[in-house]
Amino acid sequence: MAKYKVKVDQESCIGCGACCANFEFFEFNDDGVSTVKGKAEDIVEGEDIEEAANVCPVDAIKVEKAEEK
Repeated sequence: MAKYKVKVDQESCIGCGACCANFEFFEFNDDGVSTVKGKAEDIVEGEDIEEAANVCPVDAIKVEKAEEK
């Protein structure tokens, strides 16, 4: 399964919840904006993760393929 580095730009996020509703690895932080569960930047596995960036109306989600080790 492919691994991706996922980051949410906290300054751009408007807290609409589209990512949290569609992908289990997002959650809201205490400021009401989205974050990757566990920390601000994380390695996530899955085939549909690149779609996460597409659900964000303000392009706050950045997804890039993680380097294989």
